[in-house]
Amino acid sequence: MKVTYNWLKDFVEIKISPKELAEKFTMAGLEVTSLEEKGGDFVFEIEITSNRPDWLSVTGIAREAAAITNSRLKLPAVKKQKKPGAAVVPFIIKVDDRRDCPLYTAKIIRGVKVGPSPDWLRKRLELVGCRSINNIVDITNYILFTYGEPLHAFDLDKLSGNTINVRRAKNGEKITTIDGQEKALSPDILLIADQKRPVAIAGVMGGQDTEVSYATKNILLEAAVFNLIVVRRGRRILGIQSESSYRFERGVNLEAVDSAAWQAVELMQDLAGGDCALAKSAGLNKVKRKSIILSSTAVNKILGLDIALGRIEKILKSLGFNIQAKPKEAFAVKIPSHRPDVTSGIDLVEEIARIYGYENIPQTLPTVRPQVNARDTRDTVSLIKNILVGLGSNEVITYSLTDKDLLKDFGMHEGFEAVEVLNPLSKEQEVLRPSLTPGLATCVAYNLNQRQDYINIFEVAGVFSQLNNLPREELKLGIALCGIKPLLLKQGLIKEPAGLLDLKGMLEVVFTRLGINDYDFKTDGAVYVAAEKIGLMEKLPGSALEKLDIKNRDVFVAALSLDRLLVHINTGRKFSPLPVYPGISRDISLILKEDISIGDVLGMIKGAAGPLLKDAKVTDYYKGKQIPAGFRGLTISCLYRSDERTLTEAEVSPVHSEVCKLLAGNFAAQIR
Repeated sequence: MKVTYNWLKDFVEIKISPKELAEKFTMAGLEVTSLEEKGGDFVFEIEITSNRPDWLSVTGIAREAAAITNSRLKLPAVKKQKKPGAAVVPFIIKVDDRRDCPLYTAKIIRGVKVGPSPDWLRKRLELVGCRSINNIVDITNYILFTYGEPLHAFDLDKLSGNTINVRRAKNGEKITTIDGQEKALSPDILLIADQKRPVAIAGVMGGQDTEVSYATKNILLEAAVFNLIVVRRGRRILGIQSESSYRFERGVNLEAVDSAAWQAVELMQDLAGGDCALAKSAGLNKVKRKSIILSSTAVNKILGLDIALGRIEKILKSLGFNIQAKPKEAFAVKIPSHRPDVTSGIDLVEEIARIYGYENIPQTLPTVRPQVNARDTRDTVSLIKNILVGLGSNEVITYSLTDKDLLKDFGMHEGFEAVEVLNPLSKEQEVLRPSLTPGLATCVAYNLNQRQDYINIFEVAGVFSQLNNLPREELKLGIALCGIKPLLLKQGLIKEPAGLLDLKGMLEVVFTRLGINDYDFKTDGAVYVAAEKIGLMEKLPGSALEKLDIKNRDVFVAALSLDRLLVHINTGRKFSPLPVYPGISRDISLILKEDISIGDVLGMIKGAAGPLLKDAKVTDYYKGKQIPAGFRGLTISCLYRSDERTLTEAEVSPVHSEVCKLLAGNFAAQIR
């Protein structure tokens, strides 16, 4: 949007220089991208945001200048002429659909003399980049730039009949626009038509057949409001851009339409003579104004300022808002029709801040009061991901859509009903995944093809199933291991195949970090938390792996329901002081049957040893020639300690002996 300094001064008394005004505009949100001295005037080029159609006019920008400079806005009075009766000049306005055209006004001026525009008008238009045509057309352009209301002047004598029809175009209709281009029309385009043909593309451009020329004697002046979506669609279809369409697409002020037309009539009579023979309209020219209650206390609290009540009222009034005082330092602010962007109280606060000056708001650091809030699901999922990454795992993201054949390969075709996609894009996207395992296995296959020796991946995502014919989503964690895991120990680099014990160890770390102590792993691979089954660890069957071209490799996966797991987490931390008294360690070496759960063994030890036992853990595991088939050798380290004194051998030995005796009796363990 271009506007000149002297043009603004027609409506507001400006006492600061153009450069200072440009800086104030920019600070208030009207970014001045260039300021050029030209033809004895200064031309501002202003970047206008799409939500401020009122700034697409000189008076709109002058209103901002008046508010910023604490001056008074001077708008000329509208002089409406007495309308002759319909019998004098019969004329009909027909609007097919009020949604396409809420308001259409027409004024007939007879006896005009079309000629060149006076120097002041021609120069003013040329400074903002508009070419001078003749006095009538230049006046419509001047009103467009001044008030933001596009007008169009028809040569009345070139119109057929006494009717203007606002309607959609018909297939096959054509029009030649004033720039000489023939355009094919469609029903998506809104037209202005006479009794025989289209004469203008509504809100975009007039037709060549009815344009004003030096031979024109009588004028039909159009001022209207057109549906902004229809105008935009029609302009894009036809590939036309104009100053009128630019404003209609952003919305024009319905209440200013008629007054802008009367300003044009007055100018035409001054510059081209003639008399207004008819003024007629169709539609409503009033809108229901919204009212917002605003408290000065709320304004100052949001801005961190102490702006006086009178100053707030003055700022809002300078921007055209109507103010009605309310008790307790509040206002009822009625929103003017030229400000459709203001819909709530916070919008009014922004207006006050703009005009008061952002530079006047003190720069202070906000008060921060740390609060400890419970973790939500998103935070906990992020914590789980960080734990797994710390354990050397890599996160993957797989498609939530899969194909039925892949599910059958993994034995998932029975016992559930998959959620199917009505119109799948491909065979590979037929159903929503009921498990993360097929996707993880596919990732393992891909990485093996890339010559990866060890694969440790995980995914946290939703899986889908149906319950009572209703789709249901569940958040799950999936982990997959495959290959030879390298371990750097004191003895050097050791490589060992990944297995279920590695999965178990990873899950134990996750549970511990989440504050979950009541967990258990069963021999069938089931994972329990608080006696509730939440998942499964398993070795994938070779038949499924062969379908993915994974040969001579074992793949181990774990799948847990995070929806069931997260209700048991306890991320609170209690810190205990370091022990004051030393502990005594005793090891138990024993041979145990393979089918006996080590968890049961450790549980019995902790229960039998009583409060003196602080920890019991497996420190060695052995299977070999010295161990009979079906058995395994274990070393369990027990740590005894008291928080009150240093323990003696006489206190520890009986307890430890009782533990060994119970192991031998309950589990048939051979103590070595």
